[in-house]
Amino acid sequence: MAKLLEGKVAAITGGLTGIGRAIAIGFVRQGAKVAVNHLGQPAEEKHQRCLCKEVGSENNQDDFPLYFYAGDISDPDVAEAFLASTAQHFGHLDIVIANAGVAQFHDFLSTPDTYIQQHLHVNVCGAYYTVRAAGRIMKEQNTGGSIIGISSVSALTGSGALVHYTPTKAAVLNLMQSSAVALGPFGIRCNALLPGTIKTRLNVDDLAQNDKQKQIEQRTCLKRVGLPDDIAGPAVFLASDLSQYVTGAQLLVGKFQISFLREDRLR
Repeated sequence: MAKLLEGKVAAITGGLTGIGRAIAIGFVRQGAKVAVNHLGQPAEEKHQRCLCKEVGSENNQDDFPLYFYAGDISDPDVAEAFLASTAQHFGHLDIVIANAGVAQFHDFLSTPDTYIQQHLHVNVCGAYYTVRAAGRIMKEQNTGGSIIGISSVSALTGSGALVHYTPTKAAVLNLMQSSAVALGPFGIRCNALLPGTIKTRLNVDDLAQNDKQKQIEQRTCLKRVGLPDDIAGPAVFLASDLSQYVTGAQLLVGKFQISFLREDRLR
C-alpha cells in the first residue's frame, strides 16, 4: 500500500513530546522526512533517543528520517532558521505543523502577568512566526504546501481555569483561517486542528484531581479522553493530497456533549 506522505518533508515545532511527537511518528510511518524543533534542554536528549527508537531509526543511518533543531520558537529568528535549515537539510519543505505551546492552569483573578505574557509569546507569536516563515519558503519553492496549526476545542468554548490560554488558541484558529486567504494564491493550504481533551504532560496532573478525568470521559461523545496518537491521523489527512482542496478549515478531534461546553477542559 502506498504511503500517504511518501517523499514529503515536514517540520514540527514542539515535536519531542505529546501531540507533536505523535504527529512526527505518524508522518514518518507514512513516508515523510520530519524535522523536529525543541527547546534544547538537557532533559530532552532522552526524548530524542526515544523518538528515534520509536520510528526504528538511528542517527548514523544515511537515510535517517528525523532532523532535530533546538531553539525557542517564540523568537522569530528561530522560526525562520528552523524552517530554512529543514529545507536545506532535506532539500525542500512541504508540510509545517505549528504545534509548540504552553498551558498552565490558574485561577483567573489571581493569574500572574507572566502567565499571559508567556502564553502569548509561545502560543500566538510562535505560531505566527512559524506560519509566516513556512509561507515564505513555500512561496519561493513554488510547489504549494500544507500548514497546520494546533488550536484547541477551548478556542470555541472557553475555560475558566485557562483564561490566559484559551484566547491564544482562538488566535491560532484565526491565524490559520487568515493565512489560508493570504497564502492560497500560492497553492499553500492552511488548516487548524482543534483537539478536545488529550492526555499529555501538560494536563496529566489536572486530570488526576478530584476524578476529573472520569468526569470528562462521561461528558465526551466517545466516553474517553484522547491520546496524542488520536491527533496523528487527522494531521496526516490534512498534510496529504487527500485534502488537496481543503483550506481554511477547522477539524475538531474529540467532541464534547453540548451540556459540557461551559466546563473546564484542556486538549
